[in-house]
Amino acid sequence: MPESQASPRGEGGQGRVSRSLWRVTVADLLTLLRLPLAVLFVVMRDDLVRLLILAVAAGTDLLDGFLARRLGGSRFGAFIDPVADKLFMLAAFIVVALSGTLTWYEIAGVLLRDLVATGAFVVTSVFGRPMTIPARLGGKAVTMAQLLTLVAFLTESPLLRPLAWATAAVALYAIWDYSQAARQGEAADR
Repeated sequence: MPESQASPRGEGGQGRVSRSLWRVTVADLLTLLRLPLAVLFVVMRDDLVRLLILAVAAGTDLLDGFLARRLGGSRFGAFIDPVADKLFMLAAFIVVALSGTLTWYEIAGVLLRDLVATGAFVVTSVFGRPMTIPARLGGKAVTMAQLLTLVAFLTESPLLRPLAWATAAVALYAIWDYSQAARQGEAADR
């Protein structure tokens, strides 16, 4: 779900961004839907309901990107999409952490890409050099692996722990890939 973005949904310039900061699109409304879904995921106790919430959240993530590319996006959407993605994943993995089924370091590994991306955004913003990097395949793979890890948790699958470790490994690759893209972007700016 989350990445630093150059276009409304991180599609490397394929989408159109509205010049109006305050224009809210249908894609933005779908993105915003993930925020109450994150809260619902935490407060619901039934894993089947949580599985449905996860499916709706994943569906809105796919659909908002499609709509932003087809109909045009907004600067608000380009900002709020990765925020909504990260908040949903954080909320969902808080539930996993509270269950005690994964250790803190396994959960940190699953969320590693999100933690590093958030840290990088904060640091570059503080130093006045925020940088946008289009979504990349590694980042999308991390999102898919995170979703599969959550499905394994909700279905009490014996694959939960191996999926968590695989997600952490993919996250390491995605971080490396994004760092390479950032270096190439800096070199092109010089």
